[in-house]
Amino acid sequence: MTLTLSFRPLVLALATLLLSACTTSVRVPAPVEDRSTSARAPSPVKSAPPQVVVPAPAATQETPVKAGQENAGTPGYYTVQRGDTLTRIGLDHGQGWRDLVRWNNLSNPDVIEVGQVLRVAPPGASVETPGVVVRPMQPQAPSTATTSEKEAEAVKEAAKEQANKPNLASNGMQFIWPTQGRVISKFDASNKGIEIAGKKGEPILAAEAGKVAYVGESLRGYGKLILIKHNGYLTAYGHNDKFLVKEDQMVTKGQKIAEMGNTDADGFKLKFEIRDTAGKALNPVALLPNR
Repeated sequence: MTLTLSFRPLVLALATLLLSACTTSVRVPAPVEDRSTSARAPSPVKSAPPQVVVPAPAATQETPVKAGQENAGTPGYYTVQRGDTLTRIGLDHGQGWRDLVRWNNLSNPDVIEVGQVLRVAPPGASVETPGVVVRPMQPQAPSTATTSEKEAEAVKEAAKEQANKPNLASNGMQFIWPTQGRVISKFDASNKGIEIAGKKGEPILAAEAGKVAYVGESLRGYGKLILIKHNGYLTAYGHNDKFLVKEDQMVTKGQKIAEMGNTDADGFKLKFEIRDTAGKALNPVALLPNR
């Protein structure tokens, strides 16, 4: 009885101890993670996208403004075209090339640019009514309904006779024939003057008093050419053989200025033109006396 009472506490103590051992969890240390940079796995290197280099726009060069552009299209001014020369421009506008140099302050008369605007009329001159020529009134043909064949023929003859009469030019100009040969090429829309046949060495005369504006052979189709500037007119004498005057020389009406030749021509002849101050070609026959 005594033994049983003494063993029971011991059994309870052992049971308690075993139960405590079973409920106690075994702690396993957590793995240590190395967070240092050296231990970190290298990240994949991302290549930078290619840069598209767009070139800066080239600086635009403004087209230089040609001299006199503000006067383009104004009466009395001319815009230079490809192939032009001062001599040609002067002839086409009834002026001497030296005048163009002076009016436009050109430092080099051999250098003009396409698009350049030149004054081709004297400063202060009226260009609305240049070189007015007084021409005879042409007879008006009567209505065919009331005109007989005989009257119509009379009108035709009168018109022909009137056309052959000399025309009084403005500014007192009375032109004479520059040579005495026959006219072999008449004035028309494509021919700016007339051609007069002759022989080598025949005298070429100034058709009116004036100042020699040009002596040379730079204009194609004219050969050795002389230009004389008159009061409101310009006369041209082409295909000469020998020059007898110089530029800026004053000449009198009927003065021998050259000898007939065939330069830049198919025979011995004179190419003769009359232009007004606007460069308009006039029919020389209408301004020359009968012969």
